[in-house]
This record gives sequence, structure tokens and C-alpha cells, in this order.
Amino acid sequence: MQARRAAILRSLFCAIAAAGLVLTGPAAAIASPSPSSVEKQIDQQWNQLEPVIEQYNHVHSQLQANQAQQKALAAKLGPLQLQVNLALAGVQGLAVDAYMQGAPNALEAMILNGSPNDLTDKLTYADQLARHQENEIAGVAALRDKYAAAKQTLDQLTTSIAARDADLAQQKAGIQGKINSLQKLRIQAYGTSADKGPYRLGPCPVTYTNDPGGRAAQKACSLIGKPYVFGADGPDTFDCSGLTLYAWASVGVHLEHYTKDQWNEGTPVSRADLQPGDLVFYYSDLHHMAMYIGGGMVVHAPHTGDFVRMATIDRGPIAGYRRPG
Repeated sequence: MQARRAAILRSLFCAIAAAGLVLTGPAAAIASPSPSSVEKQIDQQWNQLEPVIEQYNHVHSQLQANQAQQKALAAKLGPLQLQVNLALAGVQGLAVDAYMQGAPNALEAMILNGSPNDLTDKLTYADQLARHQENEIAGVAALRDKYAAAKQTLDQLTTSIAARDADLAQQKAGIQGKINSLQKLRIQAYGTSADKGPYRLGPCPVTYTNDPGGRAAQKACSLIGKPYVFGADGPDTFDCSGLTLYAWASVGVHLEHYTKDQWNEGTPVSRADLQPGDLVFYYSDLHHMAMYIGGGMVVHAPHTGDFVRMATIDRGPIAGYRRPG
């Protein structure tokens, strides 16, 4: 009996010990997501965001145009209503004067001095006088009513567009929030990734978008580590303008293989407005250039003996910025 009890206790102890190992042992390692897997998620979110942005831009511009028309119509309605009010006040004044002092002089003279046989003419004249006053008011009132009807229709349309605008803005903000979260995760992934190489200083591009500039920046980033060769524009070797030419060609934008030509081909932008893919030019003679990738960083092909690499934007004296496309 004792032997059996001891066997049961030993079994129970082993079970508890095993459970303890399970409960207190090291937690299973959770693999950090790779930069490429996070970028794939960002692309998926961007493909949802971009149509929403385009719809939002279209609807928002409509809303702004309608609101401007509303203000213009309201500005016209005020004076027209005032004209109607003044004209009505004038008619009321004539009626009061006629009641207090008798008919106007011309009508009074005709009534008092004319022949009894002219009674029909006298009444016709009185009717014409009244109609003249009514017509003056009616012309202004008709214009007022026309603008009021147009404004009412516009108000209804604008209310509908405003609701759509608010809905799209909410969708845009929601998707953008997801992208921002993924971007933080992406930067963390690059921080734990061993695949940075000596020429990559972190996530590249720093700001990840899927518009033409963003895709050109991605292409430039994919070329990091390629050797510099003067006059080369890919696919395996590059000089500074050959790199930017090749990157932008990947999204269908043609640039000449010369820094000063690319300066003239792009649209000027300020530093505050820089976006991934924009071109950064150095020195007063524009003899060197790089591609902006966000976060105050660029990718460039520096010089003979070096390789395509990331660098800070202020690697040299900046002459200006241009946006291709």
C-alpha cells in the first residue's frame, strides 16, 4: 500500500514539475517582422488610401467651390432684398399720401377738371400708375427670387457634398493612421535587421509612400551598394545624375543625364515641402545631386571609388530642390 502511495506521489510530483516548466519556462520567441513584409503591408494600405485621397481631393475641391458660390449668392441677395423692401416702402408711402392728402396732382387734375365722359380714361390712368409701381418691385423681386432659388439648390447640393467630404476625410484619416503605425513598425524592423550593409543607415526610404516620387525613391534605395562609375546610368553602375535618371525612369519619367538639365526639367520646391523622390542639388555650379528619401536623408552616388549610399541631406552646400514629373 505504501509503495503504491509513493508511486502516486512520485507521478504527481513529476506532473507538477512538468507543469512548472511549462508555466515558468522561457516564452516562445516572436520573430520580428522583416522590413520587406512591413513594406508589403504599407503598399496594401497605400493602395486603399490613394483612391480615397483622390476622391477626397475631388469632393473637397467641389465643396470649396460650392461654398464660394454660396457666399457670392448671399452677397447678391442682401442688396436685392433691400431694394425690394425700399420699393415696397415707397408704394406704401404713396398709398398713405393718397389717403391723407388725396390723389397725386396729375390724377387729381384729370378727375376734377375732365369731362364725366372721360371716367374710363381716368380709371385706366390710375391703374397704369399702380402697375408701374408694381412692375418696378416685380423686376427686382424676380431677380431676388432667381438668386434665392439658385442658392437653395446649391445649399442642398453643398450639404450632400459636405457629408461626403466628412466621410472621406474620416476614411483617409483612418487609413493614414494604419500607415503611420506600419511606418513605425518598419523603422523598428530596420533597427533589428542585419541586412543593412555598410551603405544603408536605416530604413530606405525613410518615409515610405507609393506615389511616383515614393516609388522612384524605393528604386534608388534598391541600388544602394552599386559602384560609382563616371557617366554610368545603370543597371549595375551609376554616377550621381545617372542614379536619379534611372530611378525616375522606373516610374516612367524621363530625365536627361546631366545635373543642370535635371535642374531645369524639375519644378522648384522648398525644403519644407520636400517629398521622397525630389532631387537635391549641391554647390553653386550644380555639379552634384542626390535623391531625397524623407527624414532629412538622401541617396546618392558620391564619387569614383565609392558606392551608392545613404547620407544626410546636408552633406554639402545645397543649391536648391526640384521635383520631376
